[in-house]
Amino acid sequence: MKAKKTENLIVEIENIIDAIKHEEHAFEEVLEQVHPNYAKSARNFIRYNTFRAHDLTAIQKNLGYLGLTRLSNAEGHILASLIKIRQVLHKLIDVQPPPSLKSGPSMKNGKRLQSKNSKALIGYRSKGRRVRIMATMPTQAAHDYHMVHHMVKNGMNCVRINCAHDNAEIWENIVEKVRIASKKLKRKIKITMDLAGPKIRTGAIAPGPKTIKFSPERDDKGIILNPAVVVLLPKNENVRAINHVPVDAAWLNKLAVGDTILFQDARNKSRKLKVLSVSENRAIASCQKTCYLATGTLLRIERLELEDVRVGELPAVAQSILLQVNDSITITKDSIPGNPAERDDAGNIIRKANISCQLPEIFSRVKAGEPVLFDDGKIEGVITQVYPEFFDVKITKAKQKGSKLKAEKGINFPFSDLRLSGLTEKDITDLEFITQHADVVNFSFVNSKKDVNQLLDVLKKLAPKKSFGIILKIETRLAFENLKEILLTAMKFQNIGVMIARGDLAVEIGWDKIARVQSEIIALCSAAHIPVVWATQVLESLVKGGLPSRSEITDVQNSLKAECVMLNKGPYINEAIQLLNTILSDMEQFHNKNQLMLPKLQKV
Repeated sequence: MKAKKTENLIVEIENIIDAIKHEEHAFEEVLEQVHPNYAKSARNFIRYNTFRAHDLTAIQKNLGYLGLTRLSNAEGHILASLIKIRQVLHKLIDVQPPPSLKSGPSMKNGKRLQSKNSKALIGYRSKGRRVRIMATMPTQAAHDYHMVHHMVKNGMNCVRINCAHDNAEIWENIVEKVRIASKKLKRKIKITMDLAGPKIRTGAIAPGPKTIKFSPERDDKGIILNPAVVVLLPKNENVRAINHVPVDAAWLNKLAVGDTILFQDARNKSRKLKVLSVSENRAIASCQKTCYLATGTLLRIERLELEDVRVGELPAVAQSILLQVNDSITITKDSIPGNPAERDDAGNIIRKANISCQLPEIFSRVKAGEPVLFDDGKIEGVITQVYPEFFDVKITKAKQKGSKLKAEKGINFPFSDLRLSGLTEKDITDLEFITQHADVVNFSFVNSKKDVNQLLDVLKKLAPKKSFGIILKIETRLAFENLKEILLTAMKFQNIGVMIARGDLAVEIGWDKIARVQSEIIALCSAAHIPVVWATQVLESLVKGGLPSRSEITDVQNSLKAECVMLNKGPYINEAIQLLNTILSDMEQFHNKNQLMLPKLQKV
């Protein structure tokens, strides 16, 4: 009986091997076009895709029962593993196995190819750590060499500069400081630069009132712990903080400690400020009650020799549009300022909310019934009606008390065929700078092989150095569905990688699917020996706020399946690099890519 099961396993394995040979032959023309660096890798990639076209669960279980490999980590050497298993199965039933085929990369050679390609694209690994660290550079890096120096010293292997922000002068200053730090610390740091791509965002919203709210800090019983602090400055100075109020300079310099300033606030409430300290062109006052100071508010003082003055120009309050489930909002093609819905006294909507979209090309391509997501999926809706100059969206998901939609927030159309080019005019201009100053271009919003070919055509004209690389950012549902053709097309180039942009990708495919999809991307890239960058919100709480969450530490452990981990910018970026370096180095002995390693148990 056992022999019969083993014979059935052999037949199933041989059927898969035959399918692989047939599919490989069908792709010969494509395989001839790949760069010599990927000749073996592309064939293995085709083989692995064919292998994964089968339901392998039963085969894996039966192999496991025999104490054999289940092929779950055989991406980089799939045919060699299948042939070895077939040989072992034949020996188990004492049958001579068939002659060996050309099997492509062995397990050892597959790992070598992965390591070689990773080194070429994202640089040398740090001692005791296989996974590299990529860090997004803030604008500050252009002016603060000390910060850049410590980022390199703390374990950063490559940098990311986002062309969606700043300008060529800032980028060049960052590159210069990275090169200097790299030379001083004797670390070869790779420089990658993101193309902005055709990001779809909400347009401007009509500005709100020019007011500032001041509120004292209270405990749970409403007792004042600290009064609100108001900083009075001359009108000709910029209002830089939320508690700065511009007034006439001559009047300001006559204030004295203990003066009481009286006014009627924007709600017509009687309020007063108590002057606590004065200096040249500056006074600090306190307020014991909540108040709203507006541009033009009249300020008077109890000392009669001081005339009344008015508050100078305040910045307008940034507005948002509150959206609730079943609300409707109009998305406009024209760049008209957005506005919240208007309601009558009974609360009924008499005019729908509206906001513009910054990419007018989409209006001829969206259709009624298609879903729309705003602000990284925080708000969801469905298109109800489409017109040449606008379309209406009915909100299907929002917070219980409504969600606020602001300007410059992302809009996703996960099931719409928008046919957007992966390269914008800005991207093509930025590519000239990137090929001259960086080592790698990060290609945003690639969706098809057509996008890849467009990039390759532009790079051919720009003729970058031979070591120049491309990282394909997989951030849409379409990119994942077309990943096979995208990678095969990209392998025409000498040096490529993939970035899993988990934020946008999760919005597009659904949060319930992101774990599976990112694992599939890593498996497919491993089959092609293509390095993967694990990106978006890694140690985000630490980077932004100084303290990581427990779930973020677990996320870092999962990132060991990739070749590189990317950190976003934030005030605690150096602390994040240090911690990430420690965790990755410590966990290296337990994981080799997606293989679990079992060193001797040890105490913490």
